[in-house]
Amino acid sequence: MPKGFFKIPEPVNERIRNYAPGTHERATLKQEIERLRSQVMDIPMIIGGEEVRTGNKVSIHPPHDRKHLLGHYHKGDASHVQMAIRAALDAKKKWAALSWEHRASIFLKAADLIAIPYGDTINAATMLGQSKNVMQAEIDSACEMADFLRFNVKYMSEIYQQQPHSPEFTWNRIEHRPLEGFVFALTPFNFTSIAGNLPTAPAMMGNTVVWKCSNTQVYSARVLMDAFVEAGVPPGVINLVFVSGPVAGQEIFTHPDFAGIHFTGSTEVFQHIWQTIGANIKTYRSYPRIVGETGGKDFIFMHPTAKIEEVVVAMVRGAFEYQGQKCSAASRAYIPQSLWPEVKKRMEDMIRGIRMGPPENFNNFFNAVIDETSFDKLASYIDRTRQDKDAEVIIGGGYDKTEGFFIEPTVILASDPQYVTMQEELFGPVLTLYVYDDDQIEETVEILNNTSIYALTGAIFAQDRYAIEFLTDRLSDCAGNFYINDKPTGAVVGQQPFGGARGSGTNDKAGSILNMLRWVSPRTIKENFLPPKDYRYAFMDDE
Repeated sequence: MPKGFFKIPEPVNERIRNYAPGTHERATLKQEIERLRSQVMDIPMIIGGEEVRTGNKVSIHPPHDRKHLLGHYHKGDASHVQMAIRAALDAKKKWAALSWEHRASIFLKAADLIAIPYGDTINAATMLGQSKNVMQAEIDSACEMADFLRFNVKYMSEIYQQQPHSPEFTWNRIEHRPLEGFVFALTPFNFTSIAGNLPTAPAMMGNTVVWKCSNTQVYSARVLMDAFVEAGVPPGVINLVFVSGPVAGQEIFTHPDFAGIHFTGSTEVFQHIWQTIGANIKTYRSYPRIVGETGGKDFIFMHPTAKIEEVVVAMVRGAFEYQGQKCSAASRAYIPQSLWPEVKKRMEDMIRGIRMGPPENFNNFFNAVIDETSFDKLASYIDRTRQDKDAEVIIGGGYDKTEGFFIEPTVILASDPQYVTMQEELFGPVLTLYVYDDDQIEETVEILNNTSIYALTGAIFAQDRYAIEFLTDRLSDCAGNFYINDKPTGAVVGQQPFGGARGSGTNDKAGSILNMLRWVSPRTIKENFLPPKDYRYAFMDDE
């Protein structure tokens, strides 16, 4: 069979369509939304390439339209997790032995499928199931998912090309083997692309995967799985199960062939997982890889030399796009006293113009939060703020779950920089501001740096280059993704690899070669062409 060193198609970021009135993409997407709304989808688990139905059906409703039924998914139990583990292990040998260029071909095809023939479907499913407006769905589910697949193929090829030096008479080489065992992908609701990247990145490197998506992302997860299957992902390579977290954890974290976890979710859950893995460490065949991106309490720091209109737009977009349900969302901001009156006025005017409602109406910038649990949590923080003396709600603060889980874009002004909403991740459309004295920049930066356990994203705004250098240096440890004169959201695959440290995760940078390296176990091979014939060395000879 002919072989070669193969050059992959050079990846480029998928073009973002604007869905302006009168465009073809707007018309076809609206048609697909109506098609999905007109049917009730039955969603089975996919284990070993087979559809698995349990009859234990859970209904799926749009967060913005609680009465509408999108479909049902079949909830599994421990036996289905065990089934998925067996399927992954059974598929492992053949998949790991498949030449890397054939794995590359599968996922490059998946990227093209998701970008074009599946584009409207994956966007519509994300809009309906996760209540994302059309632009947030486009940059996530269609574009970023395709970007992850294409750029990860590039990173895979670069990993295989990295080889050590070989001196005379020797050939040194490295095999980048998949991990020994199976990988567990535990994925969130807020980004369809993250839900797709977490199982496919390890699979691309020759691993087989048990994938548990969020219960509130099942609707679009099924579309992803359909695309993976059509692209040629073999049975058992990616197994999609719908079970509770504790049920999955009990089976997976006690299995000797558990090789690693790819996770995005809350800090508390990740810490519990890490603790469980540590307690079971003697159980495993090898030390599991633990890769996680967790929470954030992401900041905007406004220097007195910043431009007001730029900061206000960054706060509104950064805090309220996708209802603040991004790990990277701006949730605290520090504003100089000299600029505060004008900042407040412009924020009030801008937020007043935001239209809130279902994403099917393309005029709406703002939609519903994901579920009732999130709604109740956010409402309780707003109510608490109204009672506390150290903070006040100055914009928004209304909420209603009669038709859907709607919470207004809310701005809190805190007189205490350590106020609870300046520290804790709320994961919703709540931005807390602290106004500092212009001559207290250094002290305020120190407060910012030590207020939160997280270190995911952050942004600074300034025109003074000395100030930019100072802030960039002083805030070096509190954001894995750092922005200068830009909002702290919107990382692009291949441009800004994403991840943070401290309480925000392992900073393994999804969308980069750093993440892909976590899913291989290198074997160094040395071949000696002229082995020695005598055990003695030259220093042992007589004078």
